[in-house]
Amino acid sequence: MSGQERVEETAPPRFAAFIPLVLAMLSMVGPFSIDTPFPAFPQMRDEFGVGTKQLQLIVTAYMLAFAAMSIFHGPLSDSLGRRPVMLTSVAVYAVASAACTFAPTFELLLAGRVLQGLSAGGATIVSRTVIRDMYEGAQAQRLMSRVALIFGLAPAIAPIVGGGLLQVGPWELVFGFQVLLGVVLFVVTAIVLPETHPVSARVPLRVGEIVRGLTEVARQPAFHRLAWAGALGFAAQFLYIGGAAIFVVDLLGLGELDFWKLFVPMIGSMMLGSWISGRTAGLVTQRKLVSIGFSITVIGAALGVAISASPLATDLPWAIVGPSLLGLGNGMAYPSIQLMTLDLVPTRRGAVMSCASFLALTLNAIAAVALTPIVATTTLGLALAALVIAALGSLSWARHCAATKSQHVQAYAG
Repeated sequence: MSGQERVEETAPPRFAAFIPLVLAMLSMVGPFSIDTPFPAFPQMRDEFGVGTKQLQLIVTAYMLAFAAMSIFHGPLSDSLGRRPVMLTSVAVYAVASAACTFAPTFELLLAGRVLQGLSAGGATIVSRTVIRDMYEGAQAQRLMSRVALIFGLAPAIAPIVGGGLLQVGPWELVFGFQVLLGVVLFVVTAIVLPETHPVSARVPLRVGEIVRGLTEVARQPAFHRLAWAGALGFAAQFLYIGGAAIFVVDLLGLGELDFWKLFVPMIGSMMLGSWISGRTAGLVTQRKLVSIGFSITVIGAALGVAISASPLATDLPWAIVGPSLLGLGNGMAYPSIQLMTLDLVPTRRGAVMSCASFLALTLNAIAAVALTPIVATTTLGLALAALVIAALGSLSWARHCAATKSQHVQAYAG
């Protein structure tokens, strides 16, 4: 029985059409929660009496917690089912957001952000596993691309939503909105999403079994090539996302309501890439599509360096050309890379997605904490770092192509 047939049997027909939208909303919780507080930084700085480096902890504390817990969400869904993990995740996320809303001190605000990070992965990570549970081949690529397209809205609209909320209330309203988001997601997930991981396919909920599943994934050479390719490709773009407050305000000299000038073109380009991925499903091979996507990321990063070294370095729209091309290439490549990765160990899809997410999140968190403050002193430093990272991601993909081509030749010769 196909995944689609299982969904049609378990999901009420009147709700089945909403499944892609709900999955996309779940997948966007993670990035949305990163960027929404950016416009509120000045208010929080004045209220808590903290500096720029401490404010950056609002982002990094969330990301590190997200990365630490992400390694467990997938294996838990392999054992308990997808729905229980996602429902618990968004429920705890709503509670954590409430804790941030009413935090009387900066330390308690950070504690709330940590709890947000620990919980958000259950929605973001497991929802992508559900896609592969449900669909195969070109249909899976189309849905993954569609979800990625909506997912791409998150970092674009998050600072806009945050800035808009600040026009009608204090910084607490930003986290109050996240409480509402968590409640809405809990309700629609409970109503719309079926369980896509049947009891017969689940693994025992034991520490040894979880470790065994993670170890099985980590032993796959192809996993490392694909996961590093995807993580590095997006990390080049994430330098601009995680360092948006520095790039937009300090380097470009814009204000707290101007984050959209970076995020709308960059994420809009990523959405365009995801749309291209969906439209070409079944017409262009995944390998070719990913190769084109990585080529665009490297070209975009190189163009970003050239512009940053010119008198146009801080002029719009030129300053965001490089980040926008990075988004376009990632949008084209990422859905296919995720599907390729999920297919490496079909019986452990949750563990596969957790391992890949853990790698990407850890890399992005390190970049935000250690790399961005060093390289983001100038637009050129930021662009050079993005070029190096994008080139490493492209190299990892090239290694995967060479290895799989060699395997195919050996199999044919045998």
